[in-house]
Amino acid sequence: MTFRTPLISAVATAALLAGTTSAMALDELTVAYFMEWPMPFQYAKANGTFEEALGMKVNWVAFDTGTAMSAAMAAGDVHIAVSQGVPPFVVAASAGQDLQVIDVAVSYSDNDNCVVRSDLEITKDNASDLVGKKVAVPLGTAAHYGFLRQMEHFGIDLASLEIVDMAPPDGAAAIAQGAVDMACGYGGGLNRMKEHGNVLLTGAEKEALGILVFDVTSSPAPFVAENPEVVTKFLKVVADSNAMWNEGSKKAEMLPVIAKDAGMDEATAEKDMSTFVFPSVDDQLSDKWLGGAAQAFMQGVAGVFVAAGSIPAALPSYDAAVNTGPLAATKGM
Repeated sequence: MTFRTPLISAVATAALLAGTTSAMALDELTVAYFMEWPMPFQYAKANGTFEEALGMKVNWVAFDTGTAMSAAMAAGDVHIAVSQGVPPFVVAASAGQDLQVIDVAVSYSDNDNCVVRSDLEITKDNASDLVGKKVAVPLGTAAHYGFLRQMEHFGIDLASLEIVDMAPPDGAAAIAQGAVDMACGYGGGLNRMKEHGNVLLTGAEKEALGILVFDVTSSPAPFVAENPEVVTKFLKVVADSNAMWNEGSKKAEMLPVIAKDAGMDEATAEKDMSTFVFPSVDDQLSDKWLGGAAQAFMQGVAGVFVAAGSIPAALPSYDAAVNTGPLAATKGM
C-alpha cells in the first residue's frame, strides 16, 4: 500500500500544535466550513444572523478536508468547525488534540462515497478487479473511513492498491483525466466524480453494513470551556436554521441563498440536501446520537484506522470528546 502523504505525520503535527495553542480572543469568531456542501446554517450566515446573535464579527473560512480543519483549530486559527467528518475528528482526538464534538451537523450516507472509472466496468459484483489499481482518497476523512470499510467488505488487501492522498476536488480532476482508477470523496467533488464513473455501494447498502456517515460541529475544548455562552448562541442559530429547513415552508426562500453561499447551482444544492438529514436538538441529545451512539461509533472508527496503520492507537474512550452542555443550553433560549 502506497501513501503519498502519511496520515500519521499529519496527526503528530496537529497534536504538537495543540499543545502550544494559546487562549483565543473573543472579539471575533472564526468558523470553518465547506464550500459545495449546502446546509441550512448558510441561510443565517448569508443574512448576518450569526453576527446579530453573537454581537461580534464572524469570519468564515472554507476548507477542503476535515483534517485541515483539525490543523487550523490546533494552530488557534479556527474556533469552531462546522460539518467536520467524524473520522478526521477521531484522528485528531486520538493523537492527543483536545477537541470536542458540540453537535451533530448532518447525516449523509449518499453524499460520501467512492467512484470507479466507467471504462473499467468494475461494480460490487467484480470488485476484486480493483487489485493493483490506483485510488485517490482524502486521508483521515469520512471518505477514507468509508473506503477502508468497503475494501474490508470486498476482501481487498490495501497493500494491493496504490493509494494517493487527494482532496475531493483533486480526486475528481484525477479520475476525469484517467490519472486514477477510483476516487473517494464528498460534496461537489463526489458529484463530479460520478460524471466519470460509478459507485460500488449505494448509501443504503453502506448503512446495511454499518458504514454510517455523519459530520459533527467541533471546537477546541479550552475554547468551549472559556466561552460557553458564545458556543451556545452559535449552536442556537444553527439549530434554528435546521428547524426552519426541516419544517419545510421556507425552503423556497432558503434554497437560493444557501446554494449561492455554497457556490452551487440551485438544482444541485437541492439534490444534495434532499439526501441530508439534520437532526433536531432533542434527537442529537438522545442515545441515538450524542447520548452514547456517537461515542461508540468513534471507538469503532478509531479501531478501523488503527488496524489499517493510519493512526498508532485509539483512546480508551471517546466520552470526554463529546460535550453536550452548550447544545443542551440552547433549549432554554
